Amino acid sequence: MGFWEIGLIFVNFALLGWTLFAGWKTKRWSVTALTVAYGVLIIQLIAEGYRWQMIPAYVSPVILTVCYLLARSKESPRNRITVTVRTLLLVIYLSVAVAMPALMPVSLFHKPTGPFMVGTTLYHWVDDQREELFTKDPNDRRELMVQIYYPAGDKGEGNREPFIRNAHEVAKGLEKDVSVPAFVLGHLNVVKSNAFTEARLSDAENRYPVLIFSHGLNGFRNQNTFQVEELASQGYIVLCIDHAYDAAATVYPDGRTAYFQSTNLTELTERDRHIKLWREDTAFVLDQVEKLNRGDVDDRFTGRIDTSRIGMFGHSYGGATAAQMLVEDSRIKAAINMDGLLYGSNVPATGIGKPFLSMSAGIIDDPLEDIKVINNRNERALAGGGMSMVVPHTDHTSFTDFHLISPLLRSPGEDPRYVHRIINEFSLAFFDLYVKQTGDSSALERLAAKYPEVNFKVN
Repeated sequence: MGFWEIGLIFVNFALLGWTLFAGWKTKRWSVTALTVAYGVLIIQLIAEGYRWQMIPAYVSPVILTVCYLLARSKESPRNRITVTVRTLLLVIYLSVAVAMPALMPVSLFHKPTGPFMVGTTLYHWVDDQREELFTKDPNDRRELMVQIYYPAGDKGEGNREPFIRNAHEVAKGLEKDVSVPAFVLGHLNVVKSNAFTEARLSDAENRYPVLIFSHGLNGFRNQNTFQVEELASQGYIVLCIDHAYDAAATVYPDGRTAYFQSTNLTELTERDRHIKLWREDTAFVLDQVEKLNRGDVDDRFTGRIDTSRIGMFGHSYGGATAAQMLVEDSRIKAAINMDGLLYGSNVPATGIGKPFLSMSAGIIDDPLEDIKVINNRNERALAGGGMSMVVPHTDHTSFTDFHLISPLLRSPGEDPRYVHRIINEFSLAFFDLYVKQTGDSSALERLAAKYPEVNFKVN
């Protein structure tokens, strides 16, 4: 919960308890109590914004007002039964008022641990060479929204970036996939990230290495904010792609929304074929990175991107895309696949031949009929030096922000912040070594000793 949310609940329920058990001693004190109750409510709404999970707390000043009016009209009895009933009602009401916002928190992300503050900016890029296959108009071109997180010199004049821009549309897009009505996720529109919008790129280094992030099917570009912000704070420029019509929702600058449409990708052959679109999206984004480095409209990234040091990571289908790009595109030097089954058929039997780390969940919750084919592909990808690790007490979405959104989404026995710390530390050590090329060659082995439960292996 936010600071003023906690303050609202504490102050108003203290006043409510005092009113129910001590009564209104004087008119002057009753007016003061009501003034404080409504004042804290107004401050919370202005400072942190409305969300429906706080409705029981919002109603508490109204109940105080009713109690005041009743107290003026007549003196209520104060026997043991009355006190017991009042106590029980107050406890139930307080429990509901606390539980609802606690189960849908608005403070999700810890401050990144790196030496840099984090800045972010959003780009709308159109690939004139590719037709948009999801729309009916043959003149439509493939459009992508790409959010960049980067090391910031200061927060500039920007405010803290929302966790999700257009949170309502994204929640609507997630509705069927997570079996949660969109309104339940309404609190996401007030969740803030640690990044500052349009902040200045830090001058601490002349050029920064690049990482590309690809979400899962029906995911979205901000779904791994816990990881992206940490990497940016450690000196990486991170580009997060919305794969339009395969993301939960992609909102373009003119207000058009591309909702998830790939509901037919149920067979292995269909997913193998479809991944070509994501490879093309990623290759196009890499082209745009090179253009940004040659000349950025805002001059933020001009000459500041090291295009010789590029890595990629992704979750689920995005992780499979990272593996595919590592094989096919020489610009990608290293890649991490987070709990993604490998789709496509271009992995050589001798292995990828580049640094590759496969992170897997401890709980397999989506077994396939083609699991033998998938296992064979995994073995080929890890051959000849590929690395693997299994994070215990995790499921498929443990590698995203989803389990921070609500305790109700977590796996039994899972501590999502501990899991995210493992993911971040291994990701950083891997990319520092193979992309930034400044890391300690024994860092991964030390992490394997620090977290023996992940069963880190080099094939």
